[in-house]
Amino acid sequence: MKDVQNSLDHRGITIQKVGVKDLHLPLLIVERAGDVQQVLANVTITANLPHQFKGTHMSRFIEVLMTWSRAGLSAKSFKKLLGEVRDKLAAQRVEINMEFKYFVGLVAPVSGSPSLLDVDCEFTASLYKERFDFILGVRLPFTSVCPCSKEISEYGAHNQRVLVTTRLRTRPGAYLWIEDVLDLLKDVGSCQVYPLLKREDEKYVTERAYENPKFVEDILRDSVLALRTEPRITWFEVHCESFESIHNHSVYAYHTESRKS
Repeated sequence: MKDVQNSLDHRGITIQKVGVKDLHLPLLIVERAGDVQQVLANVTITANLPHQFKGTHMSRFIEVLMTWSRAGLSAKSFKKLLGEVRDKLAAQRVEINMEFKYFVGLVAPVSGSPSLLDVDCEFTASLYKERFDFILGVRLPFTSVCPCSKEISEYGAHNQRVLVTTRLRTRPGAYLWIEDVLDLLKDVGSCQVYPLLKREDEKYVTERAYENPKFVEDILRDSVLALRTEPRITWFEVHCESFESIHNHSVYAYHTESRKS
């Protein structure tokens, strides 16, 4: 059969990224404890296309991903995965972005009732020749209580849910598990969020948050301090968005920094 995609193109334009987007695929993610967790991921994967080729071979992206969907994926896997895509397409640069829900076990603070918290996670990786880059993204929910509201009110204080989104890089050859990031950030809010609470737990988290009021700025700064304690991290960014209970808008804070690897 004639390979039209591999035919010559004479317009002289190298395409920087071409591939597949919004591909929903069941994948296996390796947990820190060594088990694997099946997730439903939304995947975008691309490669550069040299100017002389009319098109890329889209099916080859899918072929590689289908093979890897049966293997346990971790940060260490992505250089090999992208290397296979690069070799199949004779590309110089390949990239992948993978978004998925990851479930972690939580125990209610008083009753000890077990439950699963769904955490939005993201793997982003690129391979340019032999230069590999990997970014881990994690979004965590927290409760916050407004310090100003508590200070000026005779009783009560307004509280809200805050999402803390962290993206980070680590030193070459050093990786963090999703669970490591959760451990680093678990105390940055006024209180953690739990999927399952009995009445005694609800009392505890309400009072715990009230005793630990934080502005969105406080949560951001505490997140930065927590991430600075991890020597494997070379770059990070943190977004904090508070969904206000007394306003029809959110409040927001952001910070990024890097250190020498």
